[in-house]
Order: sequence, then structure tokens, then C-alpha cells
Amino acid sequence: MKTKFSTHKWVLPIIIFSQFCCTSLWFAGNAITDDLIAFFNLNSESLGYISSSVQFGFIIGTFIFAVFTLSDRFSPSRVFFICALLGAAFNLGILYSNNTIFTLLIFRFLTGFCLAGIYPVGMKIAADHFEKGLGKSLSFLIAALVLGTAFPYLIQSFEFNLKWETVIWTTSTLALIGGFLIVIFVPNGPYQKLADTFDISKIINVFKKPSFRSAAFGYFGHMWELYAFWTFVPILLIMHSELHNASLNVPLYSFIVIASGTVSCILGGFISHKLGIKKTAILALTISGLCCLLSPVFFMVSSTPLFITFLIIWGMAVIADSPLFSTLVAQNCEVQSIGTALTIVNCIGFSITIVSIQLLNSLITTNHLSQYAFMTLALGPIIGLIYLKKT
Repeated sequence: MKTKFSTHKWVLPIIIFSQFCCTSLWFAGNAITDDLIAFFNLNSESLGYISSSVQFGFIIGTFIFAVFTLSDRFSPSRVFFICALLGAAFNLGILYSNNTIFTLLIFRFLTGFCLAGIYPVGMKIAADHFEKGLGKSLSFLIAALVLGTAFPYLIQSFEFNLKWETVIWTTSTLALIGGFLIVIFVPNGPYQKLADTFDISKIINVFKKPSFRSAAFGYFGHMWELYAFWTFVPILLIMHSELHNASLNVPLYSFIVIASGTVSCILGGFISHKLGIKKTAILALTISGLCCLLSPVFFMVSSTPLFITFLIIWGMAVIADSPLFSTLVAQNCEVQSIGTALTIVNCIGFSITIVSIQLLNSLITTNHLSQYAFMTLALGPIIGLIYLKKT
């Protein structure tokens, strides 16, 4: 009965919806940071710490998951469920009335740690169910994550008078729903092959294969650009507004620019089915790299519609290759190592984002360099293209 259900047409939608529900934990803090600062009487500097603590938790979590090869030795659906359960609980910890900046950071860090058993493990589950058409499946999966990333900006743009506690309760409830959906309705996939023993050498061994290295370093180049761009989309809009005296609803346009990646992820999956995964990834990297290099030119353009159009194109290209790289990573390693491979590549990729974000932040604060700062993001696509064309 389980094998029959695993090929059912509803398995992919369930995985996608569960991934969206659970990854909503990731951005719950971003939507309410101002409320947390006011409610717990924190310094304004706390904003950066609260936002980055989830990233650090995710990085440490993915490293530990990779070292112990957890998703390759145990049922990934159960791993996903347990992490969703714990993530929801740690997210609720924000509601503790006697929180300090230290306890808030701990709760956000632990939430990020649990996400290491949700985001890459969700891709592992998809790989176990869809050997053929994996690129298309992962494109829908990551599209859900992109929409979740953009959603807080949409809420902010309409200035809904929601209590910040409601956001926490809602995201934790969604995470529980997603976890239960996976563990109840998504059994081990027909293409799954669990490893028998703990093998730390998998972390090193996966990189010995040239085709895997090509996919992994392509992904690292992609990550150098992606989160730095997402983080500073509002800043891009504010800079244009100040330069050309334009009146913009920054949160709304931030949502539109980032959410446009939802469409390109899905579209990229269909294009890759015709053009090929590697060629489609090269196309997306090329377009996003050109956007980085052309950014100073578009800063000088006074037309707001043209500038927004440019950002939307950039927003679509910057994420379109993400599911493609995950597919290449999964396809170029042994079946027993897929979970570990996806997890360690995510760990390294997200570590790189911290460097690019900090570099961009320092350049933007230097007034005479701010308009040229985003050109540094082109380094990622260039490196990614070099490695992709090696094999």
C-alpha cells in the first residue's frame, strides 16, 4: 500500500505544501523584529543578530546532519517530522515573556538548526520519489520556499494590524501541519536506498567525483549572489527612490521582486526538461551575472518602471538555477549519499552567504561605492560558470 501511494499524484503537492509550511519558521522572526525590539526593550542593533542567528543555526545544523549522515541512515520523512515538531516548539519560545536578547538568539538559533532537517531533507524526500523529472519536482519545492521568503514583505506592505504573537502561533501551527502531512502521507520513496552504517567519509568522498564538484561549486557561486541580493532588495529600491525622488511602496515592490523567483523556479524546471539541466543553469547564471554588472547603469536610469522591471528580471534569474543545482548534486552522487550530499552542499553554500552579505553591507555604507557595490555579486556567477563548463 505504501509503495502504491508513493507514486500517487498527490505526493509531490504534499511535499511542496509541507516544505512551505515548515520553512515559514525561517522568516517568522524577520516579519516581527521591530515588535520584538519594542516588546523586549532591545537595542536597535539586535535586529541584525536576530536575523542572522537562524542562518548560523542552519549552518551548524546542516554540518552536524552531514557529519552523522542522518538523512541517509534513517527515514527522511521521520527526520523531517521530528525537526518540524522541534522547530515549531523552539519558535514558540519567542513568546516567553521574560526573554532577553540572549534567549531570543538561542531560540532563533535552535529554530535554524531544526530547519537543517527540513529544507535539505525535503529535497532528499523528493529525490527518493522522483528519479525521473527530479529537476521539475525540486523546482516546485524551492518555488514554495521563495514565496515564503517574500511573504513577510507582502504583509508589511498592507500594514495589517496583526499582533506579533499571531505570526509566531501561525508559523508554528503551519510547521506542525507540514510535519504531520509528511510523516502520515509520504512514506519512504521507491528510489530510496538507506545506508547501513554511519560513514563520515561520505562528506569527503562525494567531492571526489568531478561532475559532483562541478555542480557543487556552481551552487556555491549561485549562493554568493542569491541571499545578498534578497537581503538588499529593499535597499536597492530605497537607493533608486532617493536618487530620483521616486515614491515607492518598498515592502510591496520587495515582495514582487523576490516572489518573481517563484515563477522562474517553476519555469526553469520545464525549460530544463527540454534544454537540459546544466544548460538551463548556465543560462540563469549568465543572466543574473549580467544583472550584477549592469546594476550601476540602471541606478542612473530615472524611469521607475524600467528599474523595477530590471529588478524583476534579476529576481527571476538569481533563483531559477537553485533547484537545477540541487538536482545536479543529487544526480551526481551515490544513491546512499544523496541526503548527506545535499546537506553538506547547503551548509557550505549558506556559510558563503554570510561573507557576501557582510561585504555588500560594508560597500553600501561607503557612499561613493554604493552604486557599484552590487557588481561584486557577479563574482559568484562567474565562478559558477567556470566550474559548470569544466565538465
